[in-house]
Amino acid sequence: MEMPFSFRVKMGQQEIEISGTREEVIKTIEELPSLVASISKAFESTKNVRTASKSVTSTYPSISSSSCSEAVLQLLGTDWGKQSRTLTELGEALKANALHYPSTTLSGVLAWLVRKNKIKRWKTDKGYVYVLAGGKA
Repeated sequence: MEMPFSFRVKMGQQEIEISGTREEVIKTIEELPSLVASISKAFESTKNVRTASKSVTSTYPSISSSSCSEAVLQLLGTDWGKQSRTLTELGEALKANALHYPSTTLSGVLAWLVRKNKIKRWKTDKGYVYVLAGGKA
């Protein structure tokens, strides 16, 4: 019985491991250039899918903020924020800007901004929605 044989190579972020009998692994290594080309194509198609999914997040406005309340006001001050937005939509827009706040924090900030008359809130079929105090729904 032949001992198992394996070969592993890492190229950047990609890693390939070939296992089998010694002869199978050596034969596969000889075919490695064409295999690498095929694998690169596979990773390239994955990269294209990621790029397409990133374009979805570009539907949210780009903001930069040091606080949750400031970020909410910036979002609602954009063209995107002129339409009334739910807590979930605001949370997704914050995440698209790499600002991760728990929904409990966000809801507390929204309630505080309503009390300070900086934003307005009313109940709809999809829940509470928010706009800037001077904005239109």
